[in-house]
Amino acid sequence: MMKRELVCIGCPLGCALQVEADGGKILSVSGNSCPKGDEYARQEVLAPKRTLTASVRTECGSKRCISVKTVPEIPKDKIFPVMEIIHTLSVRPPISIGDVIVHNITGTGSDLVATSAFPS
Repeated sequence: MMKRELVCIGCPLGCALQVEADGGKILSVSGNSCPKGDEYARQEVLAPKRTLTASVRTECGSKRCISVKTVPEIPKDKIFPVMEIIHTLSVRPPISIGDVIVHNITGTGSDLVATSAFPS
């Protein structure tokens, strides 16, 4: 049996969570003040995910990079493979906030989306 302590990021309260798990099964979650804490703890122990933010090179102009993020979050173990792809990318203007730079990056089901604009 495994016991793990986490700080919940599901809401602003930042509850101190205690999770008991056995193998791939959650036995209990305690310390949460709302249902988001239970959901967060289960995901974090069984299949942690993260939003990845990064920069992608541009091909021309005075702006050298644009900021991007993954939508939705990607599995934590896919961060480095996704970053390898991001390092090979370059984009050409115009780019608007919300434009998909790469659809389903590395088969994660997440898109790489622009979070800054690069007008033509």
